[in-house]
Amino acid sequence: MGQVKVTWFGEKQFVGVDSSKHSVVLSAQDEANGTGMKPSDLLLVALAGCTAVDVVGILKKKRQDLRGLEINVSATQDSDPPWTFRKIELEFVVSGAGLREKAVADAVQIAEEKYCSVSATVREVAEVVTRYRIVEV
Repeated sequence: MGQVKVTWFGEKQFVGVDSSKHSVVLSAQDEANGTGMKPSDLLLVALAGCTAVDVVGILKKKRQDLRGLEINVSATQDSDPPWTFRKIELEFVVSGAGLREKAVADAVQIAEEKYCSVSATVREVAEVVTRYRIVEV
């Protein structure tokens, strides 16, 4: 069961604490409140992070020589409140030595479609598009 706590500490600034006691600062993005991450950006970070954990795990199980992973995320939102995300694109930049393309493609697909709870939730309202690029190091 997921359980977090968000506490207001002034203006439009908050601290979110997860079930493992890790914290993140959240805030509006105006002159008085630019100290933390926008909550909507945090959703994109959660999506990328959720799939990243699984991609790394899957590639390690496939005995791939993974040396780096970055996920670039871009999203399209409605122009009116509540600014719902409609399309989210994730580009996985996977680096390593001798990575097999099929292993990378499978890892990205399985992570996004089968294991990531954030993706399973978000894709009910937004199109989630994934692609990957392999960088040989």
